[in-house]
Amino acid sequence: MPNDAFIALGSNLGDSPNLIRAAVIRLQAWAEWPLSQSSLWQSTPVACPDGSPPFVNAVVGLAPRAGETAESLLEKVQALEIEFGRQRAKILNEPRLLDLDLIAFGLETRATPRLTLPHPRAHLRKFVLLPLSEIAPDLVLPGQTRTIGRLLAGLRTDEVLTRLT
Repeated sequence: MPNDAFIALGSNLGDSPNLIRAAVIRLQAWAEWPLSQSSLWQSTPVACPDGSPPFVNAVVGLAPRAGETAESLLEKVQALEIEFGRQRAKILNEPRLLDLDLIAFGLETRATPRLTLPHPRAHLRKFVLLPLSEIAPDLVLPGQTRTIGRLLAGLRTDEVLTRLT
């Protein structure tokens, strides 16, 4: 698992469940092995403009192909967002068709203007931790001392998540 990359997926515009499923299919093409995939979760918006619709969230784990770097994977992820209709945000955290965040890339860390690894707020977000706990409960993100499962258990938040069938 140390070589796995974890990507959080979110959508709160359009047919969100099917957008997430379609994005997962595309992500599989970048993986050396079959993806680890969480359930789909409906979640309350966090730090979004008033009136924002609920999100559908998921997390996938993938074993990157040989030669893939965190930066090259980030480029692919951002291109996929655009392909799915994402436009440059006019308002912070506004509703969007597809949001993909690189949560972790193995044990690597980054703090550049383009990429921060692990994702700086992943350990604070139930909409990331709960799906991630389904596929990697014992993962310890770089810079953390507790597993994903323990981070989730200790999280105090108003976020409400409901598993979708």
